[in-house]
Amino acid sequence: MTALQLETPLGPARVTATEPDGGLRGALVLGHGAGGGVESADLRAVTAAAAGAGWRVLRVEQPWRVAGKRIAPAPARLDVAWRAVLDGLREAGRLDGALVLGGRSAGARVACRTAGEQGAAGVLCLAFPLHPPGRPERSRAGELAGVAVPLGVVQGERDAFGSPEAVAAALSGQAGASVYAVPGDHALERNVEVVAAAAVDWLSGVAG
Repeated sequence: MTALQLETPLGPARVTATEPDGGLRGALVLGHGAGGGVESADLRAVTAAAAGAGWRVLRVEQPWRVAGKRIAPAPARLDVAWRAVLDGLREAGRLDGALVLGGRSAGARVACRTAGEQGAAGVLCLAFPLHPPGRPERSRAGELAGVAVPLGVVQGERDAFGSPEAVAAALSGQAGASVYAVPGDHALERNVEVVAAAAVDWLSGVAG
C-alpha cells in the first residue's frame, strides 16, 4: 500500500493505493461514507479481494476527513473534490485499464453522480443510502437511475437506509443493474467476506 496526497479546491485529499496481485485489470476508486473513513471494515475487505482479482484499488479520503472535520460538506462539494482527485490520479498514471467508481454510503452516491462524466465502465455501491432511516419518501433513487453503465449494489438485509428489496425495486427495469443482498445492517461490519465476495463477483463482469 502507498499513500498519495492530492490537491483539490477544498483542500488536500488522501488516496491509499493497493496494487493488484498479478496482471492489472483496471482501477477501482472507492470513496468513504459520511460517518467514517477509508478504513471501514467493508472497504478494507473489498480492497483486499479486488486487488486479489487484478484491480488497483484507490481509496479516497475526502478533504473534510483529512482536515479532521466531523461533518461532511454538501454533496456538490464532495463531487468537486472527487473530480479533482480523479484528475490527479489520471495525471499520475494510476487509472490504467477499466475504470470503476464506487464507495460506501455517501461515497457511493458521489460515484453514481459522477460516473458518466468520468467515463467509468461501472459503478460499485456498498450500502447505498436509498433514503434516510424511516423516510422512504425522501428517495435518492434518481442517483441510481442516472447511472448509464453497469451498476452493482451490495446491500445489507437490515439496512435502515433501504433494504435490498427496496433498492431492487428502485432499479427495476434498469439495464445492467445488479443487487446483492448480504447479512448485516448499513455498516456492513460483519460478514465482510460475503460483502467482498459479492463485490468481486460483480467486478468479474465489468468490461474494460
